Order: sequence, then structure tokens, then C-alpha cells
Amino acid sequence: MIINSKKRPFGIGSKVSAFTLGTMRAADSPEKMYEIIKQAYYAGINHIETAPSYGKAEYFIGEALYKLEKIDNINRLEWIITSKILPKGNIDELKNNLYRSLKALKVKKINNLAIHGINLNEHLEWVYSGEVRKFISWTKDMKFVDQIGFSSHGSYELINNAIDSDIFNFCNLHLHLFDKSKIPLAKKALKKNMGVLAISPADKGGKLYAPSNILEEASEPFHPLEIAYRFLLANGITTLSLGARKAEDFEIPRRLANATNQLTNLELKVLSTINNQADKRLGSTKCEQCRACMPCPSEIPIPEILRLRNISIGHGQIEFAKERYNLIGRAGHWWESKNGNDCNECNLCISKCPHNLNIPELLIDTHSSLSDKPKRRLWG
Repeated sequence: MIINSKKRPFGIGSKVSAFTLGTMRAADSPEKMYEIIKQAYYAGINHIETAPSYGKAEYFIGEALYKLEKIDNINRLEWIITSKILPKGNIDELKNNLYRSLKALKVKKINNLAIHGINLNEHLEWVYSGEVRKFISWTKDMKFVDQIGFSSHGSYELINNAIDSDIFNFCNLHLHLFDKSKIPLAKKALKKNMGVLAISPADKGGKLYAPSNILEEASEPFHPLEIAYRFLLANGITTLSLGARKAEDFEIPRRLANATNQLTNLELKVLSTINNQADKRLGSTKCEQCRACMPCPSEIPIPEILRLRNISIGHGQIEFAKERYNLIGRAGHWWESKNGNDCNECNLCISKCPHNLNIPELLIDTHSSLSDKPKRRLWG
């Protein structure tokens, strides 16, 4: 049975479903990509997100959409595709990258093209340069792209500047139940009529598909992932990325395909229970994420490290916290470069903290509890 989902405005482009199929985790084979995209169609999803850096994902998508049209009578024109380019290269390199994507996807046009990974100031400066401006104009003149957007793992200030640039029509941001810091940026983008896609609210949002007993109990009668999705949709986020691997991954999105209304009293109560439980477990050591401690003279990302501590202790999502913590210094500009062990205990942060936290002590404690052998990233 096909879910009849209401599509939502996404920048100046075509309307998209409340959930977007992220294809990074379906790039094992063309058969898997075909089955996952077919499941997405029956779940009411019309938006596919991909990138050349996702292995053979674009090629597999092209094969899958052709097969879906020929065998399943699912028209290729029903799909909205977002792909990406990295923030580097001259106009000829950028053109060649786009030509390769068009060929792999077997399309004449990509609906949405994101500058992927505007994580540093020089990346945004690169977008401002003449080469990229010419490339953007060329894509539109050639009708290869409907609209240009960006994705970012960068700072609040950098994302704010990108939104204010008036170059982009949509943005892909880390927006999570356990990291609300960029929700104001999302709302600002929405007010400017930009589309907003939440990056990986399930996985990078805390591995919510594998909740701890602590988090499961606090989230009853909902699954933690369901309440996290509802939190974002109720905040007006246009579409949520879904990195599906199997048919079961579509169960909650099917239920929530049209659940973009405000939070119910029960949902608000559950969110309060989740927060109260974390407060109780963390006690007086909870970091409130106010960022008053910043900047750190040693350039330690104090709020991010203590956010992982909050999630680990407060919600019991230890595996997630360890995985993210041990990527520090190992993922280039995609993630932080210094961990809690880099603290030289200058103690300047203690005097700035309005909650009187002994921050150096908490950084050392976090490093001691989360430091482990890093796991291999899915790509890169």
C-alpha cells in the first residue's frame, strides 16, 4: 500500500516528502538500492539524497530508477534528487563532476545540488569566488540544476553567514533532539524560504535506532526515534534524512509521513520525561550547552565534548558517544580536532561558567570514559 504523503515546499524547487531517502547505506549493490528505493516509494517518500562520494550510489540509483520505471511502472519524474559537490576545484573540474553525476544517475537534470561540507571559512570564501559563481550560473543557464544549496558540519557563525549570503536556496544541517543548538539557524533559513534538511537525525542524532534501556523507558509509549522525528517535524524542519538499510527502517516514517502538526500533550510529556531523567542522572554536572565557556584558549570544543558526556550518562547512549568522541582529530574538517585530553587546565572556563562546573575535571572524566579505538567511517 502506497502512503499518500503531503509534499512540502523545499526552497524554490519541487516539493518534497517529510522524509528523504539518504542513500549512503544502500550503496552495497544495485539490487539493494532498487529494493530500498522501492520501499521508500511505498512509504510516501519522493526525495532521494546522494553524492559522488557515496561509493557507487549515484550509479546504482540510476539503474534502480530505470528498473522501477520499466518493471514497477513508477515514473522517473516522480523522484526529486539532491546530489552534492565538494567545495574545491575550478570551473572545469566542477563541470566534469556534474557531468559524471548526470551520467551515473541517467538524468538530464539534478533537482537540487548542494555544496557539500562548507565547514571552514575558506570553503564559504571559495563559494564567493568568481569560479564558483560562474559554475552556479552555468548550471542554471544549461538547466542542469533547479537550485543550489549547501551542507555544513561547521560552526554556528559559519552556517549563519552561509544562510545570510543569499546564494543558497536550501541547506542540510545537523538538527537533532539531543543537539538543538542549530534549530534557530534552521528557523532562520525557513523564514528566508529556504528548504531545510535534517542530516541523519537517527544515526548522528544519537544512534536512536539502538536505544539504551534508559532511553527506551523514558520514551514510552513511543520509540525514541519516533519522538525525535516528531520533535524536528513539529519545529517546521522541511524534511528528515533517512539512511535506510532494510524494509523495517521505513516503519516509523510510514506512520509519520503526514505528522507535521504541533506536538501533542503526550509527546510534550514524553520529551519532558526524557529531559528530567537525564537531569537526574547527570545531577550538578550537566552541561547546559550555553557556550559561555567559549572560546577556549586551547581551542577545545568544550560544549561538544560535554554534550557527548550528557548523552552518554544522561541517556545511556554510550556506544554513540564513544563513536563520535573517537572521531575527534581523525575526520579532517568534518569534525572536531581536539579532545578532552588536550586541556591544559588553565581554568579560565571555570570562571566563565554560569553553572559553576569544574570543566577541566569534566573534560578529563569524559576522555577517560569515552576514549577508545576509533571505528571506521562509512565513507572517507
